[in-house]
Amino acid sequence: MTVLDLTGVTKEYPGSPPVRALDDVSLSVDRGELLAIVGASGSGKSTLLNIIGTLDRPTSGQVVIEGTPVADLSDGGLAGLRSARIGFVFQQFHLLEAITAVDNVATGLLYQGVRRGRRRALATEALERVGLGNRLRFEPPQLSGGERQRIAIARAIVGDPAIVLADEPTGNLDSHTSTDIVNLLRQLNDDGSTIIVITHDQDLAADLPRRVTLSDGRVVDDDAKGVIS
Repeated sequence: MTVLDLTGVTKEYPGSPPVRALDDVSLSVDRGELLAIVGASGSGKSTLLNIIGTLDRPTSGQVVIEGTPVADLSDGGLAGLRSARIGFVFQQFHLLEAITAVDNVATGLLYQGVRRGRRRALATEALERVGLGNRLRFEPPQLSGGERQRIAIARAIVGDPAIVLADEPTGNLDSHTSTDIVNLLRQLNDDGSTIIVITHDQDLAADLPRRVTLSDGRVVDDDAKGVIS
């Protein structure tokens, strides 16, 4: 099943002349894929992340998530779709420093109407999946960078989203910890999660099953083998 389908997506920002950040981008992602969207600074990666994550709307073109055309949704409908069907992992972790790991993960379910006790149970399961079952009561300042990123990943997957968007998930980590995080993403993908990694790191992108390369707002390569010819 296709979980994400972009057709002719263009995004322009006002200016004289307007700045075209995305130019006629078409991209389809099936359930269960693990892929990287890679490109240099200014290639359009961040804009594409915002479009896929429904944080922004395209100027033209169509975005369909699990069969739902995004253009048909109100802002409230978009927020509901984003909360229930898209998980986000950020380079800066974006954890609440004064609450425990399990409560940080449980916040990922706040807007889905899940009762508090059930939220904590699901958060515990998610932390166990990412190897932090022994860190449930620890607060972020007590944990390493790799452990913080694992909490962020647990928060992203706790609601069983259709798509996990990982924005430079290894950007703040050393090489050994980065390898651990990539291996974790592979493991979660093997378990059925659909994961899109947005990165400037060509080596990371080449290590994933599919690599989509952006340049000047356009898709210039889409290689299912992860090797640019």
